[in-house]
Amino acid sequence: MSAPLLSQTHHRLPTHRPFLFPETHSTVLPDPSLFFSPTLLQSPLPTNSFFQNFVLKNGDQPEYIHPYLIKSSLSSLSLSYPSQFSNSSFFYQVFNPDLTISASNNPNPRSTHVVSSFSDLSLTLDLPSTNLRFFLVRGSPYLTCVATRGVAVSISTIHAILEFNSNSSLTKYTIKLNNNQSWLIYTSSPINLSHGLSSITSGGFSGVIRIAILPVSDPGYESILDRFSSCYPVSGDAVFTKPFCLEYKWEKKGWGDLLMLAHPLHVRLLSGNDCGITVLDDFKYQSIDGELVGVVGDSWVLKTDPVSVTWHSIRGVKEESYPEIIDSLRRGVDALNSRTISTTSSYFYGKLIARAARLALIAEEVCYVEVIPAIRKFLKGTIEPWLGGTFDANGFLYDGKWGGIVTKQGSVDSGADFGFGIYNDHHYHLGYFLYAIAVLAKIDPVWGRRYRPQAYTLMADFMTLGRQANSNYTRLRCFDLWKLHSWAGGLTEFADGRNQESTSEAVNGYYSAALMGLAYGDTHLVAIGSTLSAMEIHSAQTWWHVREQDTLYPKDFTLENRVVGVLWANKRDSGLWFAPPDWRECRLGIQLLPLSPISEVLFSDVGFVRELVEWTLPALAREGVGEGWKGFVYALEGIYDKEGALNKIRNLNGYDDGNSLTNLLWWIHSRGDEEEECDGGGKFCWFGHYCH
Repeated sequence: MSAPLLSQTHHRLPTHRPFLFPETHSTVLPDPSLFFSPTLLQSPLPTNSFFQNFVLKNGDQPEYIHPYLIKSSLSSLSLSYPSQFSNSSFFYQVFNPDLTISASNNPNPRSTHVVSSFSDLSLTLDLPSTNLRFFLVRGSPYLTCVATRGVAVSISTIHAILEFNSNSSLTKYTIKLNNNQSWLIYTSSPINLSHGLSSITSGGFSGVIRIAILPVSDPGYESILDRFSSCYPVSGDAVFTKPFCLEYKWEKKGWGDLLMLAHPLHVRLLSGNDCGITVLDDFKYQSIDGELVGVVGDSWVLKTDPVSVTWHSIRGVKEESYPEIIDSLRRGVDALNSRTISTTSSYFYGKLIARAARLALIAEEVCYVEVIPAIRKFLKGTIEPWLGGTFDANGFLYDGKWGGIVTKQGSVDSGADFGFGIYNDHHYHLGYFLYAIAVLAKIDPVWGRRYRPQAYTLMADFMTLGRQANSNYTRLRCFDLWKLHSWAGGLTEFADGRNQESTSEAVNGYYSAALMGLAYGDTHLVAIGSTLSAMEIHSAQTWWHVREQDTLYPKDFTLENRVVGVLWANKRDSGLWFAPPDWRECRLGIQLLPLSPISEVLFSDVGFVRELVEWTLPALAREGVGEGWKGFVYALEGIYDKEGALNKIRNLNGYDDGNSLTNLLWWIHSRGDEEEECDGGGKFCWFGHYCH
């Protein structure tokens, strides 16, 4: 097997300690010691993870661990195979405690759970006062529980038990409830269960208990669950083995083969040639993310199309359009003045410096390098105060409690910087800074070398791969290695779990890190940034982009929406954090900004782009629509109607604070006459076009 991506054991590593911003003691962050075991508190902790609700406030809000909603409260764990509620504006999964597992002989029934370990694909949750340990592994059709020291197991339900049967060896029980659900209970040794109207109890039991819903009344399903009930996963890791490739490896116990479930994007990316898996196409569970399909095997290989990370447009700008772009570029550069920046927000400041950095790359592309010294001066004057700690109104600091970067304002105000101080949106804010830093390091390598430690610590905050106790940052802070996209919501308890609004800003974070790798000649960083960009793009196209003919989501929602507003672990919403559903131009714009070369890959499906723009255009007739949002609509329109969009852009009176007329003109003039795809090597990959 090849060495894991970004493994640097064969490289000479710097001998000095990694740079950290000055440490602060935040007044707004929650206490992680309430739910994490003491051994875990010595390392950086996850802040945007699939189980975050379990370690916030009372720890009793549910989390979606496919295919079940799971809630832990007061020494019990509740399991729900959720139904869906949907209308044209939103849909979500309904939590009902179908089964609740606890111990009858619990001496401390009000004690809380403890997270004793976690990995990319799993969580181990202990109920110490009950001697029950739960292996919560994402994609397992079974809930697995280990009981020790003779636990008197109690299973209750909010429904009525209609039928209750066991096999002759007392190692399998079938339960039928009055809500049409059937559940199967498997045990590693005989257990004597008795039941009342809505409760099941046992005598003292030690061993493994596995519980699974029978999703449809089909003997074939039950025989599959029977067959694989003896092999259970206890943890799962995701390993980057090579660019554009991710391998899942589960640690399993028991005997036989491992049965797991794959979501639709897994199924699309699964590479059967590289691992000994069997896909059970007819074994399916329902999910808010689409049908989950059975996969047999304890190692999966997922492969994405390669994405070419480029400084400039993929197809290039035609020379006859240079004069118009240069005229706008000159005026844009003349207007750069660091003294006129009034914002102190890390988000809006980041957008402004990334906007200026775009001008430098456009200047390179249209061969008008005379303006680059002025842009370089502006970027140095605006970036250095944040990296050097001399920006009085705000700045970056290090939080040792959870292990990560916070802002000066965010360390005392949880609402400042859009919640950056409680780990919201890190890949958004830092992505803009990394973009500007990458460009400045490219055009001024001496500056780049001087500030490389600060640049790398910003990147490491959300792109660390290591799991070592001596890491300064948690592993891949925002990126979910099971869903294959990021979460923006940090240390805030939400009934529907984590959420993310802007996929394009998420892509920008990883794309900018890859550009920084190009600037510093760091092939490892280029590889991981490109790979995460590719996966984020796949996820955006799967779960945020809603095509007219899609069947993934409920019909009423699909009919009304071409793009999701906010995607939650357990909900899909057409509204935005800052705008109602009918502000469609904002929904389109927040999934496109910032406009850059990687946007070409994110919106490579021309048919969908046309659907999205035609769905959005009527909203522009509403009074008060911002010119900045119109610019993004016209940018996408330019993919299939270059001249029409160009005329509209020329008549705009304003632009988004992270965009400019120069950038819009560059975008339109770099659209090809026909959008092309190169087979064999992924979208827009010339090597694949010629060499595969």
